[in-house]
Amino acid sequence: MKRLLLISILMTLVLTSVAAQQSTAAAELTLTFTRQSGSASNQYAVWIENAQGQHVKTLYATRWTANGGWSRRPTSIPIWVRQSGLSNLTREQVDAVSSATPRTGAVTYTWDGTDSRGTAVPAGNYTLIIEGTLRWENQVLYRAPIRLGQGAATPQVSVEYAGESTAERSMISDVRVRVLR
Repeated sequence: MKRLLLISILMTLVLTSVAAQQSTAAAELTLTFTRQSGSASNQYAVWIENAQGQHVKTLYATRWTANGGWSRRPTSIPIWVRQSGLSNLTREQVDAVSSATPRTGAVTYTWDGTDSRGTAVPAGNYTLIIEGTLRWENQVLYRAPIRLGQGAATPQVSVEYAGESTAERSMISDVRVRVLR
């Protein structure tokens, strides 16, 4: 009987924790990342912009570019570098959004509906953007419109490629976005 009560309590705690995490998430992005061999690749960033195209929050950026690689290789995720104001960020701000390039496989990023200062943003239209440097000047740009405050939805994700090479286009694939609130 005690064991059954303990299992019941643990299950309630787990379910409450999952529900709390879901209620704070505004949107979730899932993608498949496939590491490329060689140099000048494997760089990407994920961020949110408002309806006016202004940077709201970076969810992730590869550490090499964020930590100065952008100045040595200007073709490394240049849109994010410009939009994020990277050159004006403090070391702590860069560390908060950057980390090592992930391993090959599924990767998930969650936006909590806040801006870069942690302040809740108002309901409205936003865009989730993924920019990747496939190889040197070959780029990919994914965009998904988000209507925050309109309830759950699965927006259409658009993709644009720039550059001549098609060999590395599998670096970022199977991009899916879910708006959760």
